[in-house]
Amino acid sequence: MKNIAVLGSTGSIGTQTLDIVRRHPDRFAVKLLSAGRRVDDLIAQAREFRPSIAIIADESLYPCLRDALQPLGIETAAGATALAEAMDREDFSMVVTATVGYSGLAPTIRAIKSGKDIALANKETLVVAGELITGLLSQSTSKVYPVDSEHSAIYQCLRGEDVSAVERLIITASGGPFRTFSADKLSAVTVEDALRHPNWSMGAKITIDSATMLNKAFEIIEAHWLFGIAPERIVALVHPQSIVHSMVEFVDGGVKAQLGVPDMRLPISYALGETERMYLPGRLTLEQYASMTFERPDTGRFPCLTLAHRSLERGGNMACVVNAANEVAVAAFLAGRLRFVDIHPLIEETIARIGFIASPDYSQLVATNTEARAVAESLVAAYGGGAK
Repeated sequence: MKNIAVLGSTGSIGTQTLDIVRRHPDRFAVKLLSAGRRVDDLIAQAREFRPSIAIIADESLYPCLRDALQPLGIETAAGATALAEAMDREDFSMVVTATVGYSGLAPTIRAIKSGKDIALANKETLVVAGELITGLLSQSTSKVYPVDSEHSAIYQCLRGEDVSAVERLIITASGGPFRTFSADKLSAVTVEDALRHPNWSMGAKITIDSATMLNKAFEIIEAHWLFGIAPERIVALVHPQSIVHSMVEFVDGGVKAQLGVPDMRLPISYALGETERMYLPGRLTLEQYASMTFERPDTGRFPCLTLAHRSLERGGNMACVVNAANEVAVAAFLAGRLRFVDIHPLIEETIARIGFIASPDYSQLVATNTEARAVAESLVAAYGGGAK
C-alpha cells in the first residue's frame, strides 16, 4: 500500500488521480488533500477518501473546511505555509503536485527536502526553478516521475536506453483550438473560443496556455531539466490528432514514440505505480485513424513558443519572469480584461522591465515572481480591454 498526498486535488489532474485511487483501493491510500478555493469539492473528497489532513489555500474558507471535517476526525489547515510544512509529515511517501502555476514551487521544494517522491504535474516548478530543483534532487533520495503526458511519453521511451545515444526529444503539440487561424482571426478570438480545446479536457489556465502554445514552451524547458538534454536538441512538432504523445530520436536514426488515447489517467497511473503498469479502461484503435499528421509550429502566429529556448539560453530568472507575467496575462484574458493577442506582448514587456539575475536563489526567485506580477498587472491596465 502506497500512501500519497494530492496537491490540487479538486483540479483536473487531481480528480483523475483520485479516480485511479478509487479504481485501485488495494494499492493506494490518500493521506493529504489540498485545494485552492473549491472548499465544497475538497470536503466531498475528504469524506470519501478520509485523509489524515485536508488543506485549503484560501484562508478565508478555513472555517467551512474545519467545521465540516472536524467531526470526522480529519485534521484541517489553511494557507501556503501550512501546505509547505505538511510536506514534512511522515504518513505519506509520494506527493502528486497537481496544483496550477507558481503555487506548486514551495511545497515541491519542501517535499524534496523531506525525501518524498514526486509525481510531477506542476510544470511551472521546473520552469521557474529548474536549476534549483535539480540541485536539490541531487542531494535527496527523492525521485521524480513526470505526469505531463509529453514528459511521461519521453520517460517511457527512454526506459532501458542510454541517454548519451539521444539525438533529439520531439515534444508533440495538438496545436490548440487556433492552429489554422490567421493572424487577423486570432485578434478577435473570445475566451469561449480559447477554452474549446479540440482533444483534451483540462483546466482553464492550461487550456489557454495550449491555445497560445506557451505550454509547449514550458514543456521544452521542463524536458531540459528532467532529462538533461541540451535545449537545441529539444523541438516541438504539431500533431493535431494527439495520439503520439512525444518521441525520442536516437543517434542511429531510430525513433521511439509513445502512443495512446488522450487520457491523463495513463501518465498519472504510470507515475503512481513508479513505472509499473496498471489496468485502465480505454484503448487506442489505430485502424480508426486514416492518417496521423505532423507539422512544424508557426512561431509567427504563436510567438510564445520562442520563449522556451530564449529562456534556457539566457537562464537565470528569465523563465520565472515569463511564468509570472503569463499567469497574470491569462487571468486577465479569462476575466475579459486583456485580448488574446496581447498575452505575448505583455510577457515580452514584463521581461524587458525586470532586472536579470544570473544565478538566483530561492528568495530571489520569490522576489522576481512578486515584482514581475506587479509589473504585468500594471501592463494589463495599460493595454486595457479584452475579448467579450
